[in-house]
Amino acid sequence: MYQISLLAAFIAGIVALFAPCCISYLFPAYLGNVFKERTHVIGMTLVYSAGIFVVMLPVVLGAKFLSDLFFSFHDYTYIIGGFIMITIGFFSFLGVKLPMHFRFHQKQNKNDITSTFTLGIFSGITSACCAPVLIGVITLSAVSPSIILALGVGMAYVLGMVTPLYLASFFIHKKNILENPIFKKKITSISFTGNVYPIFVSNIIACVVFVLTGFLMIVLTLTGNLSMEMGEVAVTKQINQVALTVTDFVRRIPGLDIAFILLAVYGLYRLVKTQKDSEKKSSDESKPSCCQK
Repeated sequence: MYQISLLAAFIAGIVALFAPCCISYLFPAYLGNVFKERTHVIGMTLVYSAGIFVVMLPVVLGAKFLSDLFFSFHDYTYIIGGFIMITIGFFSFLGVKLPMHFRFHQKQNKNDITSTFTLGIFSGITSACCAPVLIGVITLSAVSPSIILALGVGMAYVLGMVTPLYLASFFIHKKNILENPIFKKKITSISFTGNVYPIFVSNIIACVVFVLTGFLMIVLTLTGNLSMEMGEVAVTKQINQVALTVTDFVRRIPGLDIAFILLAVYGLYRLVKTQKDSEKKSSDESKPSCCQK
């Protein structure tokens, strides 16, 4: 059997991310979530990508019924995903976090893990509905001689899809982009269900991104402009060709796949450590000066 390199699967995943039917939902959902959360961007990016992994990995391991299901309900998935984006856009405008315990009241600074993970799951489903993305990962994992290696190829592939988001979150965190006073500027306040919600610039940006994307997803799907046939053959060939080309290169350099694994583990470690350091710093800054050393 022709064994696909893990590094090749990773690079093929990056290519798959930019398939029109994949990035059209995945990236706006991520972007809107960044402005919705504003703090702990790296942590929420990890939660978001975990939702994508949850959906894609069972497909990699041969859950054919899932891939058939995603293909069968392609249009319905995008329509439901569009309505979810619009709903989250409404909550983002008010700064409401989920779950709400049946009340529209939450602390503004609490992380919204539930909706972030939900967005990740739907991003994974919409990506799996995209024929080039799904066929690409199934093809690459199918040529692996064992389940363990197939899982490794699948994980590398999905990691490639989300790595640009990790890099973006790391850049946003390091540059403190969302700490700009303009994003924290209060525009107005809205009274709803007996509670008063301050509306910040970041709330408005998140709401616009979510609602506009959700609306476009629904309209494009209903008009047939987001069908699976849109350029799927060319993108699928491109994904597979990239994987084969990189694999040929990797086979000439022994140990390159091992170096890739070590680098990937170190990169994830750095992301988690940066997030923990950020949380510790925020915790220390929130303490009264009398309690700090």
